[in-house]
Amino acid sequence: MPALDLDPTTMALNFLFGGIGFVAFRYGRKMQQIPPVVLGMALMTYPLFVSSALWLVAIGACLTGGLWLWRD
Repeated sequence: MPALDLDPTTMALNFLFGGIGFVAFRYGRKMQQIPPVVLGMALMTYPLFVSSALWLVAIGACLTGGLWLWRD
């Protein structure tokens, strides 16, 4: 696991994608749908393992795009 990175850019991206993930997770649980729950959990946890801002944006955009693709 990478060391804790206190760079403001990566912290802002962590909060952004973590917030999107939390909303998706709560929505999926409320509507009893598996894809938003799984993608929401992935969005909340992947920043713990990625420290590069470029990779944070790339992975976060792909997971958020997955939410858009698997909507109702």
